[in-house]
Amino acid sequence: MGELSPFELEVARLLVTTLNLEDITPQDIPPEDPLFGTGLGLDSIDALELALAISKTYGFQLRSDDAENTRIFASLRALSQHIAQHRTQ
Repeated sequence: MGELSPFELEVARLLVTTLNLEDITPQDIPPEDPLFGTGLGLDSIDALELALAISKTYGFQLRSDDAENTRIFASLRALSQHIAQHRTQ
C-alpha cells in the first residue's frame, strides 16, 4: 500500500465527506485500490455525488458520458491526478 500525497489526502477527505463514509478515514483509503466494486465499493450514485463535489471544489466538470471515466475513477491516485491536471481553482 502506497502512502498518500498531500493532494491525494485532500481528495480522500472530499470523498469521505461527500459520501458520508463514516467507517473510514481519508488516511485509510489505499491510493491504488479500486474506488468501485471490490475496493471502496462505491456505486454510480456515489460517482454522481463525487463528480458534483469535484465540480464545486475544483472548478471543472466530470461528464457522465466521458469514455475515460473508468480510468479517471479507477483509484484515488488516478482521480487525484486527473483533478490536479484539470482543476481551475
